[in-house]
Amino acid sequence: MQIVRTRPLFSSLLSCLTLAMVLAGTSLMPAARAEAKPFKRQSLMALLEPEAPKPDPAPTLVLERTDRRLPTTGDPIWNLKIEIPGEPQRRFDAVSGRANRQNANRDQLGSRAPLPIGNYSVGVVEPLTEGHYPELGPVWISIEPTFTTGRRVLGIHLDPSAGLQNANSGTLGCIGLVNRSDMLELAQLIKRSGTDRLEVRN
Repeated sequence: MQIVRTRPLFSSLLSCLTLAMVLAGTSLMPAARAEAKPFKRQSLMALLEPEAPKPDPAPTLVLERTDRRLPTTGDPIWNLKIEIPGEPQRRFDAVSGRANRQNANRDQLGSRAPLPIGNYSVGVVEPLTEGHYPELGPVWISIEPTFTTGRRVLGIHLDPSAGLQNANSGTLGCIGLVNRSDMLELAQLIKRSGTDRLEVRN
């Protein structure tokens, strides 16, 4: 008899619990809807031609002609700068080609003209034995054109004769830094940053 009497009580409790859960769920629904982020429609062109991700900035050497000249020989001074992301730019005075060959064919082998305009890959820094290559200085950094040209055996090195009236001021087409301290600093920056590209802009 006790079991029969408790069944209505149990049913009432179950009904109340169910109603409470329904009401609680109803009160939470607007909040859930509010938290849902609105759907952003993409244009047709964005779907058909998605933008390629932009590459991260990389250390780069840039060579540009300036209006300055070495006062004693008239060699044009070129500006060689190294751009390392997150660091200030460093600039170094350099020469390229001979003073009287600045307008020669820059793609012709043996022209003694400045480097051709374009992009180059930069090789490793190679120390040179003191005195073995007097016109190249303490280090040699090879550069290789990424385009078709007749120029060969190109690099970055010190020009110990820059500004001297000994017929050797300037280069045969390489980049010759004017100051020894600049050459050593540049070599260290290239090694540390892993710079592997050069752009000749003019």
